Formats: sequence, structure tokens, C-alpha cells
Amino acid sequence: MTMTRDRKIIFTSIIGIIGNVLLVGAKAFIGFISGSVSIILDALNNLTDALSSIITIVGTKVANKKPDAKHPYGHGRIEYVTSLAIAVIILVAGGTAIYRSILSLIEGQTANYDYTAIIIVSIAILVKVAIGLFFRKVGKETNSNALKGSGIDALFDALLSLATLIGAIVAMTTGVYIEGYLGILIGLFIIKSGIEVLRESISNIIGERTSKETSLAIKKMVCSHKGVLGAYDLILNNYGPNKAIGSIHIEVDDEMTAKEIHPLSREIQAQAYLEFGVILTVGIYASNNKHPEVKEIRKYIYQLVKEYEEIKEIHGFYVDVDKKIINFDLVMLFSEKSEGETVNDITKKLNEQYPEYTTYIVVDHDFAD
Repeated sequence: MTMTRDRKIIFTSIIGIIGNVLLVGAKAFIGFISGSVSIILDALNNLTDALSSIITIVGTKVANKKPDAKHPYGHGRIEYVTSLAIAVIILVAGGTAIYRSILSLIEGQTANYDYTAIIIVSIAILVKVAIGLFFRKVGKETNSNALKGSGIDALFDALLSLATLIGAIVAMTTGVYIEGYLGILIGLFIIKSGIEVLRESISNIIGERTSKETSLAIKKMVCSHKGVLGAYDLILNNYGPNKAIGSIHIEVDDEMTAKEIHPLSREIQAQAYLEFGVILTVGIYASNNKHPEVKEIRKYIYQLVKEYEEIKEIHGFYVDVDKKIINFDLVMLFSEKSEGETVNDITKKLNEQYPEYTTYIVVDHDFAD
């Protein structure tokens, strides 16, 4: 599966390199012949696109290296660094476009177009649209941020090449030179695209929340196993696209034996890896909710926590009737700033309601939807 993904990314990048190099040659020739700043800048932008594809290939190769003693989780996050490098290249290209365009306005440069330039720019627009859609499609299929970023950039390029085409037509029909203004517009769009890619790359490097779809799918799979009463505390650490290591707690009846729990957890781990590519550690929450006294305490606590908007969920609930101990986890919203006060308030009310019991509350956060 990994090799198929890598080959797709590399093949797509090679197609991008070939296409962009051809566009660079054609646009640079027309740009210098006509004296068009925006066409020359367009050619420069295509050159950076080709460079981005080269970086994507190198990043994919390095990311696929086997784990070693220093990097036991592999090198998958290199792909996020690759996206970061591509974002920087895009930003530099945008800044250069604005700078050159302002100079052309100050120096009063003009351009001379002919129908050959119009035809070549028109063809270039169609090629960039095709490359952009192709990159975006494969990027989504392979979960490659570098390809998705390059695809978005290519579609922006097509839009901006359209602006260049309009400028050329205006110059030919009216004699009005708007190249410099279009160049500035092109630069601003390029910078906007670069910022978006940069933001997404940094967010992935920092570590994003697991998507709701993935989280629900994994929990649904876990709960489908016989003997699992609930699935909680899903945490997935991302070590590159389609490479994750994580943990989850399952709730089981407290009368289950280790002999029964062991194969259950193994089955869950195997299915998680086969279906989601996730190496999952399975923890256990015991449940004794059949006991009459436990039922009463559970009902009271669940009613009590409804009074607190900052509490998202309660789980890991267990009451040791013999030792008189109440245990449970409170899942708090990340926006909550007074967790300690909330826990103290709930503990106080439980002590008043059940003075013979000792309460232990663990504050938790929902790392996945």
C-alpha cells in the first residue's frame, strides 16, 4: 500500500515537472519577445512549480525510509517539511512578482503582443488547469499535502494566466498597458496561496486533531467487537500521512478474565492496523453497572454533570462497593479555564450525597471527536 502511494506521488510529480518545464520555455520565449512582464513572471512561477515537484519527489523518498534507532517512528513527517518548503518557494515567487511589477510601472515598460502570444497563453491555461486538477485528485487519493498544495497553486496559476491573457487582449485592442497591475495581482494571489499551504504545513507539524470521520469509524469498529461496552480516550499521534500510533480505552464487564480480554484486545489491534493503518494500544475500563447501588450512584452523577456546560462527557465510571471508592473521568472542553474549580465543586456535592465514599476524578480532554 505504501509503495503504491509513493509511486503515485512520484509519477504525478514527474508529470508536473515535464508540463511546467515546457510551459516555462514557451512563456519565457513569448515574454521576452513581447516584453510582457506578467508572462515572464508567469514563466517564473511555472519554474517554481517544477522545483516544488522535485522537492515533493525527494521528500517522498526520504519519508519512506525505514525506521532507525534515532527515528523509531519512521521519517513520515518529512512530507510535512516538504510542504513547508513548497510554501516558502510559493511566497518567494509571489514577492518577486510584486517587486518586478512595481518596477515595470515605475519605469513605464510596455509590451507588444501578437496572436502567437495569445494562443500560447491560452494553451498554457488549459495545461495548468489539467495539471492542477490532476495534482489535487492524486493528492486527495494519497493524502499528500505537498501534491494538494501544488494542485491548488496550479489552479491559481491558471486563473492568473487568464488575467494575463485579458491584459494582452486589452493591450492589443486598446493600447492600454495594464501588465504591471496584473503582475501585482498575480503576486498577491501567489502569496495568498503560499500562506494557505504554509498554514496547513505548520498545523500538521504541530499536530492536528484526528478528523471526526476517522475517529467515529475507529470507535465504531472497536465497539463492534463482542464484549466491548464502549470506546473512549482515542488518541492518535501522526507520524506522517497514513502513519499513526495511538491508544484507546475499551469498557468491559468487570467479570471478564484476562484470558478473555487478551484475545479481544489483540483482535481490535489487528483490525485497527488492517483497516486504518493505525498501531493501537488498547487500555481497559471495568464496568459493574449491574449492581443496584452502583446504578443509583451512576444515575446521580450523570444528572449532576449535566449542570456543567464545560463537561463534554463522563466515562471510565467504576464504583468499588467494598472499598467505598468512586472513580470516573470527566472530559472537559479545551476552552474551559477553571477545571480545578469544577472538579472541587462536583467532589464536594458527591461527598455530601455519599459521605461514606471517597471520590477520585480524572480530568480528561477529547483528543478526537
